Amino acid sequence: MAVDVRIPAVLRPNVGGASKLSTPSGPLRDVVSELIAQYPGLGEQLLGEDGELHKFVNVYLNDEDVRYLDGLDTPLRDGDVLSILPAVAGG
Repeated sequence: MAVDVRIPAVLRPNVGGASKLSTPSGPLRDVVSELIAQYPGLGEQLLGEDGELHKFVNVYLNDEDVRYLDGLDTPLRDGDVLSILPAVAGG
């Protein structure tokens, strides 16, 4: 088993159109690094120059915002669901 990563429509062009990816479990930082290694276009979309998640990107682990857990140090286990949701602005 692995971690399921849900990809929103706005990021799908960066991952070949996939709506869901699978990645080995581990710290979120490692999972994000693995995703970026496989799909380099995600790097600019997810991380700032400081290597931290962009403020406008919300990442949820099983419906909990990782910012209220351990951020990029949040451990992910087999069977977890990770959802990436870029903030939407407009008026």
